[in-house]
Amino acid sequence: MKKIFASFFVVAMAVFFFASEASAQSITFKAVKGQGEDIKVWNYGKIAKGSNGVRIFKYTNTGSAPLMITNAKGSCGCTVPSYSKEPLLPGETAEIKVKYDTNRVGPFTKYVTLTTNDTSSETIKLKIQGTVEAEADAIPSNKGSFMGG
Repeated sequence: MKKIFASFFVVAMAVFFFASEASAQSITFKAVKGQGEDIKVWNYGKIAKGSNGVRIFKYTNTGSAPLMITNAKGSCGCTVPSYSKEPLLPGETAEIKVKYDTNRVGPFTKYVTLTTNDTSSETIKLKIQGTVEAEADAIPSNKGSFMGG
């Protein structure tokens, strides 16, 4: 009976230790341009067709254990994230670059889904939105028009 109790106690302590260690990560996002704390949405506003579609999200590991982003996936082929595959130690900051294809005219709302080792929030969604404006029409010429006189 003592062996069963001791085995149960050891298993319970191991589960408690690993559960608390696994949820010790935490992540906070900031937009590079300093738009405030915990930014998970980047509003491009109105941008020109063909302009630079890269935006940067900075994030900080505010937990007590290394944080790893194990996957980052855009909601479509027009949204491409890039990130470090290295573990982020507590207190350190890193970046996720998100590139949107600005050759697609019109309003957009896209997401990047991050998968992490944080068991309290295994996936995190970053949102980008804005409007890509068409190029201004060329000024019509008078060539070939009837001017009279």
